[in-house]
Order: sequence, then structure tokens, then C-alpha cells
Amino acid sequence: MLAFFLAALSLQACSVQGPAAPASGAERFSAQRLPGAHGEELWALQRGPLVPPLRYRVVVVPGSGCAGMGPFADRYFRGLLHAQVTVLHKPGVHPADTTPAADCPARFVQADHLSAWANHARAALQQVTTAQGHSHADVPWLLVGISEGVELLPSLAASTGPGLAGLVMMAGSGLDPRDAGQMQAERLGHAADWAALGRAQAGPGADTQVVQGRSLRYWRDLWQWPVQQPLLQGPWPVLHAWGDADDMVPPAAYEQFAQRAQHRNAPYCALRLAGANHGLQAGEVDGLQQVWAALEGWGRTPQRGLCASVTFR
Repeated sequence: MLAFFLAALSLQACSVQGPAAPASGAERFSAQRLPGAHGEELWALQRGPLVPPLRYRVVVVPGSGCAGMGPFADRYFRGLLHAQVTVLHKPGVHPADTTPAADCPARFVQADHLSAWANHARAALQQVTTAQGHSHADVPWLLVGISEGVELLPSLAASTGPGLAGLVMMAGSGLDPRDAGQMQAERLGHAADWAALGRAQAGPGADTQVVQGRSLRYWRDLWQWPVQQPLLQGPWPVLHAWGDADDMVPPAAYEQFAQRAQHRNAPYCALRLAGANHGLQAGEVDGLQQVWAALEGWGRTPQRGLCASVTFR
């Protein structure tokens, strides 16, 4: 399997700095079921604000792989103090699962492709936003994508109702995945492998055939999946965070999208984290918590807009 497709969930949870012990009675994540597409169900994690009052809501679409975020969610999202946080999980993935991405079971590999994930996530998101809208109609909310999750943001955002205050792109380039994948393949000297993959997905092989650890259905979806244009043309404010030492996504891919996004009609702001990896970690510096701090700042005065307190850098 190509080295650049072996990242597990793209979160690098082990490198996230450990938090102080949670305060007595602090909100903790709990698992719940949500409706997916075609009568299936998804698992999600949810918690309320760690510190009152509730100022905003966050729905998270995590990265690739078949591991859940349960083992480290409290630590990972600890900086979202005044947020209600919901973390969607792919069909067949329980929040407590710890299976490495390279060892995902065959049933997951066959079911995992972007169009199916988007349909399931859209159904779950509708349930979440409808339920929360009834109880917190005046509370703004954000849609957060992590790595592969970024690729679903424009599709999900386009299907939501009012109240969506913006998109947060973390460790995802914003380019179409086919283009970002080619840039990464060239960066690592695997351009020939990427070209062979392109021929395979365009060929007569069955959707169920596994190539480079994924089904051809997965690769066919990826090859045609639009991300850049819907993001550039969309009406949503966008906060884009990445590390300039990311080994999974070429820095040039981030920079390319950032330059193009300067011409969006809607606001775009970037947090370029010096020396940070794909998990937004740079030695002792936890860039992830810098992103959450920016959201906390926005949450105090959301009427100013998502990018009001973030300077492009």
C-alpha cells in the first residue's frame, strides 16, 4: 500500500499534549446512535460545554480510517470550552474502536467511499441540527472537517438550513482529492504508482476490487469528487488550519488553495502553523488548541464573523 495512504485517522492523537485533570463534574463525551442513509445507523460522540454558558455548537467530520475518537476525544476537544460538540463516525465504526487504518476489516473497506459517507453524514447531520435547533435555535454552529473530513464539508454545508456560521478546515488542503493526491505522490516519488491507480479506477475492474488498500469504488469516487470549486464559490466563512511540516499533505497544496481562496466572496482566513505536522503538533506546541482558541474567541462575539479574530499568516 502506498505510504501516503497509511495514516490512521490523520489525527496523530498520541502527539496531542495531555490536559490537566478535568474539573469535578466536567462534561464528558458519551456515545449515541444517529440515523444514517438507507435505514442504517451511525455512532457519534457528544458532550455539552465544559464551561457555561453554551455559546456555539460544533459538528465534526473526522478523518479516514476505522478507528473511533472515543479514547482521546475529551483530550482532543478540551479547548472548546463553551461549545456543544458532536463528532460523527463512519458506518461500522464505534467511537471506542482502535483498529489501525492499515488493518481495517474487509467489510469496512468495501463500504468506505466518499459518496456513501456523505449520504450517511448528511442524514445524521440533519438529525443533529434539527434536534439542537429546537432547543438552541439562537446558538450558532460550525461544521469542522479533519483531514479527509474536509472533503465532505461543501457537500454537507450545501444541504444544511440556516444557522451555519462557517466551516473549519483542519489538515485538509481544500483542493480536489485527486489533485492533492497527485501532488503528494509526486512529492514522495510515487507519481508512477498514482498514474497506475488512475488507470485502475478508469478500467473495467469491479467496484469491489481492492487496490492500494481501498476498493475501486473508493478510488472512483475520489477521482471525481469536487471540493475546491464548491469551497471557493460557497457562501460560508472558512477558517483553514494546517501545519507547514505536514508529511501527509504537501504544503504547496495548502498554499495553492489559500491563494485561490483570497478571491472568495465569503471570508477566508488561515492559521498556518509553523513546524506543525498533520496533527497540528510542533514539538511542545499544540497547534490544535490554537485553533480551538480561535473558535472560542469567535464564540464570544459571533456577530463579528468567524474570521474577525484570525490574521492570515
